[in-house]
Amino acid sequence: MITQEEKYQRRRLRNSYITSVISIALVLFLLGIQGLILIYANKLSRYVRENIEVAIVLKDSAKDADIARLQKQLDFSPAVKSTTFVSKDQAAAELTEGLGEDFVDFLGYNPLSAEIRLRLKAEYANTDSLAVLEHELLQINEVQKVDYLPNLVQKINDNIRKISTALMSVSIIILLIAIALINNTIRLAVYSKRLLIKSMQLVGATQGFIRKPFIRRGVLQGLIGAFIACFLIGFVLYYLQARMPDIITIKDIDWFLLLFSGIFSIAIIFTWLSSYFAVRRFLKMSNDLIHY
Repeated sequence: MITQEEKYQRRRLRNSYITSVISIALVLFLLGIQGLILIYANKLSRYVRENIEVAIVLKDSAKDADIARLQKQLDFSPAVKSTTFVSKDQAAAELTEGLGEDFVDFLGYNPLSAEIRLRLKAEYANTDSLAVLEHELLQINEVQKVDYLPNLVQKINDNIRKISTALMSVSIIILLIAIALINNTIRLAVYSKRLLIKSMQLVGATQGFIRKPFIRRGVLQGLIGAFIACFLIGFVLYYLQARMPDIITIKDIDWFLLLFSGIFSIAIIFTWLSSYFAVRRFLKMSNDLIHY
């Protein structure tokens, strides 16, 4: 028959186990949210870089066949994300819409030139790559000039670099805090069993035999905590996707899988290490100190 003391001890053990799992889950959830911020900060920086537009102004003497050949060459370039051909009439229509009046009728002619507008891939959207691209394009007979704003490009890249550095610094701090909290949670769980550890050691159990169930339990707590954290992150993603479908899409599944894999890896690795070193500490502690 189970005594009241045994019931109390079992309830205490169960509550301790649940508390450890919830603590680990919340820490991993916080870490996962920071991971989401990094993912979408990276996506946003790529989006900004890839929307920097470069206008290749063409000479009036350029033939349609030569323009089509140049645009095709640009499309196959590893640095170019997309190209759009804008004729003289299209350029005039855009400017007329922006000005609110028909300047062609006022001037009596269309002073604008046809152009190819291109957007570079994020890796090439910097002043150095643009300078090289401009030099190469100006060697082509059909090209009159290349228009872009180098100061704006430099400022965008500088700001993205500063924000990325700040986010990475915060992420490292949060990771260190998460590791410390997981370690303390596991150590407290092992601490409650310190007398059992010492008793097993006194009856001749090997360190590996004593350590194994604690490591198994610690890793299991980490896995359950990681599962709960991923579930909560999935709920957050579902909530955000319903309200911001243009930003958060199912196309990001590879990033999400990487994030969830990282959460499970951190949970397994650090609960294993924390359990190992926590048990090792009590195994090396003297009998006089183990009661304190």
